[in-house]
Parts: sequence; C-alpha cells; structure tokens
Amino acid sequence: MIGIRQHVRCSMFCLYFLIGLIVAIQPANAQDEKVTGTVVSLSRNTMTLRTSDGRYQLFTFASGVQRPQGATIGSQVQVTSSATDDPAVRSASEITVLQPPPASSGTSQPTVVPEGVRGVERDIERAARRYQLGVRAGVALDPELVLIGASAQIGPFFSRDFFFRPNVEVAYGEVTALFAVNPEVIYRLPFDSRQGRRSAYVGIGPGFNFTHQRFQGVAGSTRFDFSDFSADSTLNILGGIRYRSGLFAEIKASIYASPSPVFRLIIGYNF
Repeated sequence: MIGIRQHVRCSMFCLYFLIGLIVAIQPANAQDEKVTGTVVSLSRNTMTLRTSDGRYQLFTFASGVQRPQGATIGSQVQVTSSATDDPAVRSASEITVLQPPPASSGTSQPTVVPEGVRGVERDIERAARRYQLGVRAGVALDPELVLIGASAQIGPFFSRDFFFRPNVEVAYGEVTALFAVNPEVIYRLPFDSRQGRRSAYVGIGPGFNFTHQRFQGVAGSTRFDFSDFSADSTLNILGGIRYRSGLFAEIKASIYASPSPVFRLIIGYNF
C-alpha cells in the first residue's frame, strides 16, 4: 500500500508540473506585422533582415513556409510575421521578394551582422539538428542517489514533434548503486515554434535498471559488484523544459521500480 501511494504522489507531482509548464510557455496572442528590409544573413532555418533604420531582425520560418527562390543575400523582401516567445525572433508566415540583389561592383563590403544575432542563429540551427548528443546529472529519490549520464536525441519522426531519446544513467548512493538504460520517446508540446527560446515536452519509455545494494562494507569490494545485483524493468513517465541554447530540465517518475528509484530530478545539456 505504501508503494502504491508513493507512485500516486509522484504521478500527481508530474501532472501538476506539466500543467505549470503548459501555462508558463503559452505564447501571448499577437497580430501579424509586415517588415521590409535587405536580407543580410540566411541559413536553413533563419533569415535576418536589415531594415531602413539600421535595425536587424531575425526570423524563423513557420511550419509549411518555404523561403522563395529569389530571397538571397542582398535582396529586398517583405516579411509577414508573428511574435514568438523570444522578442528578438519572429516567425515568418509569408515572404515576398520586392527587388533582387544589386549586381556586384567588386567594391561593396559585406554587412557585418551583430554577434548577438549570430549567436541566436547558431542556437536555432543547433536545436534543429536531427542528431544530438547530451550529458545529464541530477538526483534520484527513494532511494536517494546522485546520478550522471549521457543521452542522444534523434528525430523528429512521424511529425515535427516526436523524438527518440535513448539515455544511460549511473547513480551512486550510501547503500545503492544503479546502472540504467532508458530508450525513451519524447513529444514536444506544440504551443510554440520548434525554434522558440524554450519548449515543454513529455515522454514515456521502458527503463532497464541494474542495481546493487550493499548494507555493510566488504574489504576489497567494488561499488558495482555484478556477482550480486538485481535487475528490473519499469515504465518511465517524464516531463520537462528544453531551451534553445541546449539546456534542459526534467522530472521522471518510474512505475513499480523498486529497488530502483521511483523519482528523478535531472538537468542536462545537448550539444
């Protein structure tokens, strides 16, 4: 009965946490606006304009929007866009080429895009990579452990919001040592653009845990003694926030995981 209550409490905590995430990242309603300027930077997922007043505006492309073939560096374009969760980035829904780039005279100097804008461009491109590697660290509860690990992120699959994210974790505690393999799938909640500054996600997947518990010190023994360990499988349910910069934070509850931990708090970074 105690074990069931613990799982119920963990599940309710995860639910409240996810509700908080959804409320926190809901974008404010905003009207579209049109911006005209010269294209000074282009990448697979971004476009930067320099307006007539010298301001630099960075755009990402909304779902289904493709850059017109004539929209090249130096061309004059008009962009219809909406606000994102980042004031420095807008989401382009329509791009119209007004004037092609001028013929090169051989004396013009390329426009220098501010480093702050370049940094955001790099963050957006990194977040859009199909394959990513990451590291993670955190704490586990019941039993209490300190954990470190590594992960990969592959995708998206089936839609723009599903990703396969296998990870491994090694954890140590006063009594328990743990090695876990977690082939999890995550779903990015579609409340903001994929290139937004932050986004919430939920996930699920099996967990395969190998634990060793030592209640008395044994001379010459190692922390992981696979001659005396237990193996169990569990179902992991998780939720978290990931940032465009690569940082992420998540909580994970494991159902019927004893003697493995039933609750984990994790922070990490995707390269």
